[in-house]
Amino acid sequence: MFVDQADILVIAGSGGKGCISFRREKFIPKGGPDGGDGGRGGDIFFQAEHNLATLMDLKHRREYRAENGGDGQGSNRNGRKGKSLVVKVPAGTVLFDLETKSQVCDLSFPGARALVAQGGRGGRGNARFATPTRRTPRIAEKGEPGVRCKLRLELRLIADVGIIGLPNCGKSTLLKAVSSSRPKIASYPFTTLYPNLGLLYDDSHARALILADLPGIIEGAHQGKGLGDRFLRHIARTRLLLVVLDSTNPDPVSDYRILLKELVFYDPKLREKPRLLVLNKTDLLRGRRRKMNFGGEPVSWISALTGKGLEEMVSRLWSLINGISGKTDGRE
Repeated sequence: MFVDQADILVIAGSGGKGCISFRREKFIPKGGPDGGDGGRGGDIFFQAEHNLATLMDLKHRREYRAENGGDGQGSNRNGRKGKSLVVKVPAGTVLFDLETKSQVCDLSFPGARALVAQGGRGGRGNARFATPTRRTPRIAEKGEPGVRCKLRLELRLIADVGIIGLPNCGKSTLLKAVSSSRPKIASYPFTTLYPNLGLLYDDSHARALILADLPGIIEGAHQGKGLGDRFLRHIARTRLLLVVLDSTNPDPVSDYRILLKELVFYDPKLREKPRLLVLNKTDLLRGRRRKMNFGGEPVSWISALTGKGLEEMVSRLWSLINGISGKTDGRE
């Protein structure tokens, strides 16, 4: 099951209590204070892992606690530090504070690590309060509580190309045709309920692209209609958008405008992301192509079912990716 959002509570460890103790030895009746400090509470880190693909584990475990620090003891023995907790998440996970709505960190690549909740400081023992005028202090500090916060985790897929379109336009069929991915394909809308990933290989240059087939977008998606904006976040990290349109629809240009409008409503920056338009299902046109005005944007006519036009489309795709790589990485 693909899970790309989870709300959790993280609680760093509290610091241990300082100790009130006095040295007691034979022939040394007034040895003085020797209470040790409490240990620091454990921290909570989040770390991105390359072998994780979903937030399912975090969806079912809602609370994460680090270990508390140990209490101080006599003979100036400090409490031990609490063990830190490392929570492993998929690369591409973004953490938000649910109370302030602010972004905490963005773990955008494998190995990325962030301190999210810091453990509390341990309390000082009475040995720390001794002065020339206060030789027998009977005070010690309690440890400070660890940071406690509610977080929302959002997984944003890291893919080179995001395949988008209205429901039932042939996105999954296209992904299957150009990669080894085997997504569910059916003749009804919203067959794709979660993103599917595939690899497009270029054997001549020993390279590959990660393609992400995203669930269909309909008008009003940014307001929660259809599958809503649940999967629009995955588009942000892609370097290029492959916009698939059904060439048999009455007005593919209008379909394209709907898609572009939804993207811009969700994030205005997406308007500037490079795009390749693909008119699919040309095998049903029987050779009759209509003239359409897409504002001069590159368009490929294909049939993902029969394979017609795929080679030319893939060549255009690589050319656009090469152009992006020569300037800057298109990921946000």
